[in-house]
Amino acid sequence: MNHFFELTLTTVAALLPIINPFSTAALFLGLTEGDLPSWRRQQAKMGVIYMVAILVVFLLAGTLIMSFFGISLPGVRIAGGILVGRVAIGMLYPRDEGFTDAAHKENRQRKDVSFFPLAMPSLAGPGAIAVIITLATLATTVTHYLAIILGVLIMGVITYLTLLASNFITRWLGVTGMQALTKIMGFLIFCIAVQFVVNGVTDPDLLAKIKSGLGL
Repeated sequence: MNHFFELTLTTVAALLPIINPFSTAALFLGLTEGDLPSWRRQQAKMGVIYMVAILVVFLLAGTLIMSFFGISLPGVRIAGGILVGRVAIGMLYPRDEGFTDAAHKENRQRKDVSFFPLAMPSLAGPGAIAVIITLATLATTVTHYLAIILGVLIMGVITYLTLLASNFITRWLGVTGMQALTKIMGFLIFCIAVQFVVNGVTDPDLLAKIKSGLGL
């Protein structure tokens, strides 16, 4: 039972900085500017439902994908760490990329923004998907999968409450506060990415294959 909750907390700790609902709150506020509170609540709810569904699908399909393409567990961990690390560097040293002015205008005019761009790529983007597939390598029993799914659901609740409070959060933190929070989250994500790579490189199976290949 302790391992169950440990895996759940690991899932929340790994997903929280990379999903970063606090920075998504600013995007959500802009996309739903001028909308009725009831519509904003619905958009937040559907966005979180889509996010949870996407992550759970990749969690359950992760093992099948790995088996189909013949990808080893260490390979997934190393690749996931590199991808997540790239996301972290982008948060620590942001460049003027992302949505263009035309894309912003199109998204603002879009009536339903719950799936795109809220759920994807803001909440369940490549980084979150890489994390969830990497977490799938830690699951060996049904209980382990349930623990990770519980962690995803907890993240869903945190994200939903954060989006509902987006107006207060953005006013309270301000631009400087949001930038500082993004950099803190970026550092935490980079630490997680390094740990993923370390776990992959030091995997006993990988080390055994390397020694075998070297004839040691």
